[in-house]
Amino acid sequence: MPWQECSTMKLREEFVRLADQDNANWRALCRRFGISPQTGYKWLRRWRAGEDLNDLSRRPKTSPRRSPQEVEQRILSVRDTYPAWGARKIRAYLQHKGITIPASSTVHAILQRHDRIEPKSTPRSPDWQRFEAPLPNQLWQMDFKGWIRLEDNTRCHPLTVVDDHSRFATCLKACPDQRTNTVKTALEESFKLYGLPRAFLVDNGSPWGTALTDQRWTPLRIWLAHLGVRLIHARPFHPQTKGKNERFNRTLKEEVLAYRTFRSHRTMQSAFDQWRRIYNFHRPHEALGLAPPISRYTISQHIFPKHLPDISYPKGTMVRKVPRTRAEISFKGRLWYVPKCFRGYTLAIRPSDKPEIFNVCFAANTVAKIDLTS
Repeated sequence: MPWQECSTMKLREEFVRLADQDNANWRALCRRFGISPQTGYKWLRRWRAGEDLNDLSRRPKTSPRRSPQEVEQRILSVRDTYPAWGARKIRAYLQHKGITIPASSTVHAILQRHDRIEPKSTPRSPDWQRFEAPLPNQLWQMDFKGWIRLEDNTRCHPLTVVDDHSRFATCLKACPDQRTNTVKTALEESFKLYGLPRAFLVDNGSPWGTALTDQRWTPLRIWLAHLGVRLIHARPFHPQTKGKNERFNRTLKEEVLAYRTFRSHRTMQSAFDQWRRIYNFHRPHEALGLAPPISRYTISQHIFPKHLPDISYPKGTMVRKVPRTRAEISFKGRLWYVPKCFRGYTLAIRPSDKPEIFNVCFAANTVAKIDLTS
């Protein structure tokens, strides 16, 4: 049995003094003190040898399989620089720099030994299926992260855009609002650098509109249609549809926003620019086999034009100019409603597979329908 927890040193000293007396009943003493004969012999032997009765360290004198001190310091240095990175990311990051690193489990043990790991709850297994665009720039996911209060008492709305195939962040902008012109300005910068995507995947809200027919078209979507870029809406109340963008926003919060406050939009944008370079070119991404996003990304071959192209229709197409004062067009002697954001634009009327139905189109996009029977 173990020693009593109360006054352990006093009990040990009392035991050895009694046991060292002549004619001491050895086993009776061990029973009284609640210890085994082997433990009693050990403490008496140390007492007679003049040794301390305190517990000795059980740590081995040598650890031949322990990682070198230099390697441990490199691991801890990366962890301190990027506190949200786990063992696998740290190992991959150092290996990409040509440094020989032990297994991820060893890196995790080093982080635990130096109090760099905090316990986390076990995540729930996803009940949805992953999808991924087969090539870069076929689909970009775009979203506004929740607004942040700055030290100058203004709000910042981070705009995040991620390539679906490579997870490459093509845009990370500290925006003062969520208006159309603000988004257009941020996207123009990205388009000039990386080219145009085939489509955007967005949620349902301002400034990109909703999946509902009467709210689908917005000035931002018209601008993208001019450029030949489609806008796809995620299912309402299903954030997992834009899972890569949601995961990017969470990583942004964990690695940038959780560790400091920002004085102004300029200081936040500076931090965003610095972190985006790390994220795109250095940070190992688990979904990419611990390679950085740049390993799978190439710029788009669809160049952003210097001037917005005009919308033209083939000769013989029925066209109608929408008045600037009302969102209506005239056809077959009647007035038909069109989305109000097309006021001032020219639309085409094309027949469908049913003789009584006509499609109202902006470029190649159907924006409304005319039903002569209604």
